[in-house]
Amino acid sequence: MESLISLVNKIQRACTALGDHGEASALPTLWDSLPAIAVVGGQSSGKSSVLESVVGKDFLPRGSGIVTRRPLVLQLHKIDEGSREYAEFLHLPRKRFTDFAAVRKEIQDETDRETGRTKQISSVPIHLSIYSPNVVNLTLIDLPGLTKVAVEGQPDSIVQDIENMVRSYIEKPNCIILAISPANQDLATSDAIKISREVDPTGDRTIGVLTKIDLMDKGTDAVDILEGRAYRLKFPWIGVVNRSQQDINKNVDMIAARRREREYFNSTPEYKHLAKRMGSEHLAKMLSKHLETVIKSKIPGIQSLINKTIAELEAELTRLGKPVAADAGGKLYAIMEICRSFDQIFKEHLDGVRPGGDKIYNVFDNQLPAALKRLQFDRQLSMENIRKLITEADGYQPHLIAPEQGYRRLIESSLITIRGPAEAAVDAVHSLLKDLVHKAVSETLDLKQYPGLRVEVGSAAVDSLERMREESKKATLQLVDMECGYLTVDFFRKLPQDVDKGGNPTHSIFDRYNDSYLRRIGKFYQKIRQKRLSSLLNEDPAIMERRGALAKRLELYRSAQADIDAVAWSK
Repeated sequence: MESLISLVNKIQRACTALGDHGEASALPTLWDSLPAIAVVGGQSSGKSSVLESVVGKDFLPRGSGIVTRRPLVLQLHKIDEGSREYAEFLHLPRKRFTDFAAVRKEIQDETDRETGRTKQISSVPIHLSIYSPNVVNLTLIDLPGLTKVAVEGQPDSIVQDIENMVRSYIEKPNCIILAISPANQDLATSDAIKISREVDPTGDRTIGVLTKIDLMDKGTDAVDILEGRAYRLKFPWIGVVNRSQQDINKNVDMIAARRREREYFNSTPEYKHLAKRMGSEHLAKMLSKHLETVIKSKIPGIQSLINKTIAELEAELTRLGKPVAADAGGKLYAIMEICRSFDQIFKEHLDGVRPGGDKIYNVFDNQLPAALKRLQFDRQLSMENIRKLITEADGYQPHLIAPEQGYRRLIESSLITIRGPAEAAVDAVHSLLKDLVHKAVSETLDLKQYPGLRVEVGSAAVDSLERMREESKKATLQLVDMECGYLTVDFFRKLPQDVDKGGNPTHSIFDRYNDSYLRRIGKFYQKIRQKRLSSLLNEDPAIMERRGALAKRLELYRSAQADIDAVAWSK
């Protein structure tokens, strides 16, 4: 069982190191699901003395006003008898404290580092581990003492701020509330009992501790409270007798103080029958046993939560994409990989894997032939035009038969009209390819991650298409001009004309577009200069920050998963 408390201690330290303090956040929190014991009490309720008595060391800051201004996660580890006691802070992992006066000073200094030398509070916890043969395996969270009045140097909201912080811990269903109340004050006015009742009205999660029993007025006692008649909780009340201020000033040894506490309950007639379940030693053992039981019951739910959250974090990280490489080579590789993805998607549109390529086929198979059908060849071949061209070709000397020069002029004047539909076909294909470029850009997921690169790739593709359009027009018009060089009358019989004009409506000289040529149109890469790598991979800073936070949180959950599995297998 002891390994279960150590397991939770390890996960709590990892949570703090990776920024999971259980605060309201857009990230999932593991801290809230971990069983913990929160120590709650008003100022001067004896809360610090109870903790020091449980530990057996004088190590907490003392003074007037609000002394505890940050949550203190106190993890106790029992070590072999005869071993030297020492303490470690999470923020100073390689430093051991054997002088507990230095521990007190470091708590004060670390609090000031977070809050400044003011009397402000902070919800960021301090992690302190104490290793001693005189403790039980236990974890306690010491919270700032509840107060009713702001002291000098504190804002008026400090009273509500402390209450909100305490409430944020104890309202969680996995939190065990250790409510510290002084016996020399009316229990009805106890700050700890009041706030505990609000979040745990049935008392199932609350353990009551009564301090300062030895300071009650003569003729009064706390038996009704300790036996649960005054205010009933699920667990029996525990009374403790702490060191007096005079004992603290005289540096009375904690071991001696524990002995005097036992003697007090054993020798006082009113409490003699309750002595076995009174005192700080019994309190520590009971808390350790109860915490182990709660952890054991919560482990399956924690495992389920961890597995579910890991899947959610991995899915979101996948959606956000890979982080930007730090070195120039890595950035260049990332850009080329994204360009290859874009190129592949663009080719899939052309090849029919994705929609859009069929529209290009439609230009050659339907749109261009239809445009050729609409050409007015009969106008070029009218008797009036033929007579004019032949007459002009005769010159000053008439021929007996139609001159060849006139024949050629007649054909060329008809064929030259094909240039218009040919250029229009190139423009139509260019327009369709531009649409496919925009589709491919929007469908390349990695480009959504980098707006600058998305603009550059889109511009590069459109520029390439523009350049290819001009080249294609030149090549297409050269083909028309080449055909003008040598033609026969049979050429006109093969043109797809209407039947009533003597044409052949079923035959077309235009075959399906050349696949390899269109693939070459789709394959291009922008030459990227080294100095522009960072500007191209200008990812949204909010996405970068979110990815980094998710990666840290995923690391925490995977570590917790491995730790819990290791304990489960060892059992």
